[in-house]
Amino acid sequence: MLPQPSSPSTGHAVEPTEKDPYRSYLETLTSAESRRTMRGCLDRIARLQTGDSRVSGAGQPWHLLRYHHTTAIRAGMLDQGWSGAYVNKHLVALRRVLQEAWRLGMMTAADYHAAADVPPVPHHRIPAGHHVPKEVLAAIFADCDADDTITGSRDAAVIAVLYSSGCRRAEVARLRLSDYDSSDRSLTVLGKGGKQRQVYLTSQAVTRLHRWLAWRGRGAGALFSPLSKAGRPRIRDGEPAAMTGQAIADILTRRSDSAGAGRYTPHDLRRTFIGDLLDAGVDLATTQQLVGHSSPDTTARYDRRPGRRRREAVDRLQLPE
Repeated sequence: MLPQPSSPSTGHAVEPTEKDPYRSYLETLTSAESRRTMRGCLDRIARLQTGDSRVSGAGQPWHLLRYHHTTAIRAGMLDQGWSGAYVNKHLVALRRVLQEAWRLGMMTAADYHAAADVPPVPHHRIPAGHHVPKEVLAAIFADCDADDTITGSRDAAVIAVLYSSGCRRAEVARLRLSDYDSSDRSLTVLGKGGKQRQVYLTSQAVTRLHRWLAWRGRGAGALFSPLSKAGRPRIRDGEPAAMTGQAIADILTRRSDSAGAGRYTPHDLRRTFIGDLLDAGVDLATTQQLVGHSSPDTTARYDRRPGRRRREAVDRLQLPE
């Protein structure tokens, strides 16, 4: 269990709410999606350790955790049957909330470093995710094109931008019209950690984007918007409102289901973008820059091209006679 506020080993009391490392850590995250993910991790740790399914990580005595507590938390998560990758994601959140407790002056540097030194769970598994075949993409676009309403045009443009830019769903949701430069078919994307990068659209994606803009108009605001029942972009503060990352994902889910193409996610399109670039002979470093990864190793792990491609690569080799 998490240490109690009046732990006899320290005699410390829980700090006031304004020094809650849980809230402080979540406020450092720039993405709403990241905040939601890490909040869930910390809440699950708190519930697992307290045995109370109603509690959250807010107000918990994270600053009282020591190495024997964090190793017990790690063991408890493994006892739940969680995968190594899932446990490690929770350990990242745990280490970061401990770091905030130290930054807030609630822990000594020695206590923080010792508690945060809990090792990750070694794991190796075939990564999740799919490569989206060309015929599947064609079926999805055909479903959008059969819908001659504003919804069909918006959905086709969203999916085209997802595929031809390799952007994350939250990045597409944050795009504004001012981020689009039609002169060189580029988008300025705000990625993780507040880092900006330029991505480029294929001519086919530009065509679909312009069909949507003919409905949307060229006024300032979000590039992609939710639609009212009357079939108009929703307006907030006098301009087209932004969509959420989940709404972007829902568009692809709905269209792929309607096309009978199976279930795919925006991250599958991101993986496909990476694989297709590598197939086209684009080097790994350039691909890494386009998708906004900090390491080419991360980009390489996204490659979900069919095994047939790898077999074809090996078939090019010739043993000496």
